[in-house]
Amino acid sequence: MLALSRWKIITVALSLVFGILYTLPNLLPQATLDRMPGWLPHQRLNLGLDLQGGSYLLLEVDTDALRKERLTNLTEDVRTRLRNEKIEISDLTNTGGMVSVRITDPTKVDQAYKALNAQLGERLTTGGKDVNVRTAADQHIQITFSADAAASDAAKAVDQSVEIIRRRIDALGTKEPAITRQGANRIVVEAPGESDPQRLKDVIGKTAKLTFQMVDTQVSPEDIQAGRVPPDDEILPLEGGTALAVKKRALVTGEMLTKAFGTQDDNGLPAVGFSFNGQGAARFATATAQNVGKPFAIVLDKKIISAPRINGPIPGGNGIITGSFTAESAHDMAVVLQSGALPAPLKVEEQRTVGAELGADAVRAGEVSLAIGAAAIFAFIILAYGSFGVYAAIALVVNVLLMVGALSATQATLTLPGIAGLILTMAVAVDANVLIYERMRDEAHAGRTPMAAADHGYQRAMVSIFDADVTTMISALIMFQFGAGPVKGFAWTLSIGVLTSVFTAIVVTQLLIGLWFRIARPKALPIA
Repeated sequence: MLALSRWKIITVALSLVFGILYTLPNLLPQATLDRMPGWLPHQRLNLGLDLQGGSYLLLEVDTDALRKERLTNLTEDVRTRLRNEKIEISDLTNTGGMVSVRITDPTKVDQAYKALNAQLGERLTTGGKDVNVRTAADQHIQITFSADAAASDAAKAVDQSVEIIRRRIDALGTKEPAITRQGANRIVVEAPGESDPQRLKDVIGKTAKLTFQMVDTQVSPEDIQAGRVPPDDEILPLEGGTALAVKKRALVTGEMLTKAFGTQDDNGLPAVGFSFNGQGAARFATATAQNVGKPFAIVLDKKIISAPRINGPIPGGNGIITGSFTAESAHDMAVVLQSGALPAPLKVEEQRTVGAELGADAVRAGEVSLAIGAAAIFAFIILAYGSFGVYAAIALVVNVLLMVGALSATQATLTLPGIAGLILTMAVAVDANVLIYERMRDEAHAGRTPMAAADHGYQRAMVSIFDADVTTMISALIMFQFGAGPVKGFAWTLSIGVLTSVFTAIVVTQLLIGLWFRIARPKALPIA
């Protein structure tokens, strides 16, 4: 094992070059780094929230609101389907998680049941449909969502929310946010360097459901005040005004947006521009052509931003939204519209802000603890094993270079637990050297020659080192899979450290000890 094979020399040399090149950007000033050639690595370690400062939010996806919205849409689907079948109904209600409708003509109950059962709901991957339709007493038909559909909707809403939050934060320019799912319906957001948690909360917490709905001009202000509106209408507040009755069915929805951006209106005031996809543009053109002279409402999160009158068909699928915007609020509005609507509202359960000064203190504390740990390990290994301890110390330096280089190359986020992982892996690396050197001592005491003792020491210690590192790696993988935030950071650092420590403790020290044997040709081991 101590043979100086070419592959060992090349592997160690390449590893050392990799470690130096990817660690160096973390040690250089930004001005010097900017002057370096573009082909050299420029990635630095990303500091986590506890080291850099920033904002922390714990959000909960309001799955109850999601179920309520789904039931409301299902109610309107029932009304539309039966109207298309020319079946008269009464007592269409939505209570207790169930839609119930009474068929006026008893001879049409079967027809209504077959129509609703065939047309409502979507097919599930597990088989069956996401709604259950059944008949009940007194000519009633009841429609409910299946349990699998409800659980699937909730899980999908959380996953979609994570991705939408990520897009919104990225658009704000926040570097390396950590957005992770926690439990069944919670999301943890860590935004290092973001000093304004309120703006962060406003941007990611806005549902941003944009719809274009026709205003029902047949409903008077007196009817609105008295709550007398048709069943297919809803009353929504108008920004800066009273309220309007609008059709529940949207002409176009925000899902059809392809682009949203901050712009200015004809008067030079901040506004939000938008563009529809092909389907949205066609619907918008058709709707405006059929409703010339009538007002339509631009609705965001159940609030009417504006209600302009349609002066003529609007082809092309482009337009602007005006209102009481500032330049920053128009930009933020464009961000949330561009990233898509949240499937359900988010509730802020916890909010924390970590100051930059506290983060700097944590960095200094981490540096001090790393330096003290390294010094203690170096002192122990050199005092215990002499020149072989020096080789182990050199391997530890290479190990740190490889770890920092790997973390920089993968753009991993370093946290305080990650620094603990760095220190822990240094101890693990030394532990591997201790096992190897003690095995060498045992072989030397058994009467083997120095070269044979060293070679057998590596071979015999490999089993113990392999077992220890495999169990450590399994623990790290479990923490990475099921942990969140700093726990994942610790697990990632530990995983990289296990791999680099095995390489440096075995291959690098083998190479150094092999060179020593070739040069010194010793009669006895220095650790015997």
